[in-house]
Amino acid sequence: MPDIVDIAVGAGSFNTLVTAVKVADLVAALKSPGPFTVFAPNDDAFAKLPPGTVESLVKSPPQLGRILTFHVVSGRYKQADLQTMDALTSLEGSPIPIDCRDGFEVKNATVLAADIEADNGIIHVIDTVMLMG
Repeated sequence: MPDIVDIAVGAGSFNTLVTAVKVADLVAALKSPGPFTVFAPNDDAFAKLPPGTVESLVKSPPQLGRILTFHVVSGRYKQADLQTMDALTSLEGSPIPIDCRDGFEVKNATVLAADIEADNGIIHVIDTVMLMG
């Protein structure tokens, strides 16, 4: 089974995320055994950011890395596992609010596709890039 990075590369809808993961030097971490749960913003999610945001983040790999690790949690969590949880702690260290009462939302993002299985975790596709705070 492919790992989280291979699935993102192969999907074709995560080009910005894949580039950001490379710039932030997180490829090896996301190819490691994990397991991880990744809330993966698709290309449309990155396109919703204000103009110039992605370009400025690419010039600041540490800040980009913090934002990306805010989208990752340690452990394998399917949507069913999250039904009774209010939040998870991201690898960045901040809590990610979870709301499964009416659909499936994390922080300010709606999950578009849940429970994509990877060799080293689970991917949930989201429609918005989440920011800490």
